[in-house]
Amino acid sequence: MISLKVLVEDKILDGSNLESEHGLSFYIETPAQKFIFDCGQTDLAWKNALKLGVDLHGINFAVISHAHYDHAGGFPALLKFANLKKIYTGRNFWLEKFSKTEDGYKYRGAGFSFQDLARRQIEQKVCDDILELGKDCWLIGNFDTRYKVSIPEKFVRGENKIPDNFDDEICLVLREGDGVAVVVGCAHVGILNIVATIQKRLDLPIKTVIGGIHSDDMKIFARLEDFGVENFYLCHCTGENLRADFATGSTLKIG
Repeated sequence: MISLKVLVEDKILDGSNLESEHGLSFYIETPAQKFIFDCGQTDLAWKNALKLGVDLHGINFAVISHAHYDHAGGFPALLKFANLKKIYTGRNFWLEKFSKTEDGYKYRGAGFSFQDLARRQIEQKVCDDILELGKDCWLIGNFDTRYKVSIPEKFVRGENKIPDNFDDEICLVLREGDGVAVVVGCAHVGILNIVATIQKRLDLPIKTVIGGIHSDDMKIFARLEDFGVENFYLCHCTGENLRADFATGSTLKIG
């Protein structure tokens, strides 16, 4: 059995003593390992983890879905709680990200560098296409573009502030019975492209989608159901029309 616990996202469950922020972080425990998927914006995920009784000293590594501040910004603070030696990212993770505003460009990147990892002797592992983390647990990136997706023009990256195509984005895939569950950070490249790519590469039915999908289009449910998706646990950047009752402090059992 696999357990997924929401350490932070934009909302909290009613009556909770936890706190929320615009960001996302999951604690995931499989029979073989314990790890973090995304780190939120600040140290809030780790404060919530302590309240939830999560032992951060026991985690094996961290995965960061993409280099935006609300998914990567809490990573340096995590190192105060966990002796990590490995981090998983997508390619081009170090191209700095910005948002274009009326007043210029606002930094929206990870907030740490490759040199910071080197100083701490933390190994960066890059997922280009598919990378097995362990039995029944994969990372997937470099998604096929079968479906058109509109990435807002405000998202740019690199020294030349070129449009961000989010080719640094990766997702987590977990075995769920005879199929899989997909865990995404924001799905900037399009949740349909992500699901279609996973189905093609793993040749397994996709039962569950978890995380943020940057959409408020109700039609997305029907299109995902065409892929066989039965369960939706949507949060963070997902529009209000599609959000589930799934917030900081929630726990899922997958298996």
